Amino acid sequence: MTKPTELAKSYMKSFFGNEPLENMEPLLADNLIFDGPLHKSSSAKEYLDALRKNPPIDVHYVLEEVYENQNSACLVYIFSKAGIQTRMAQIFEVEGEKICKIKLVFDASVFR
Repeated sequence: MTKPTELAKSYMKSFFGNEPLENMEPLLADNLIFDGPLHKSSSAKEYLDALRKNPPIDVHYVLEEVYENQNSACLVYIFSKAGIQTRMAQIFEVEGEKICKIKLVFDASVFR
């Protein structure tokens, strides 16, 4: 069984461009719920379509902390993009071998 932290780190590799975005798709449950301050979606297709429409370009992160239990992982990291740097926490809930829910927490005012 794939550990939640392994799935979360694989997701991060795709999101931050270390691997193609297409590598993220098999990690996500079809009924994925994404909940963040700037975007919400209720399916993997909706979430991936949003990323394809507005891809994360020239973004980086430095992992600070990782927490895991049987069904979830939390990654705390410093996110950076041209002119923006902020701490983010992302919680990944897992069912079986797929990420079924992602909660992203950060101060959205730095993006305005």
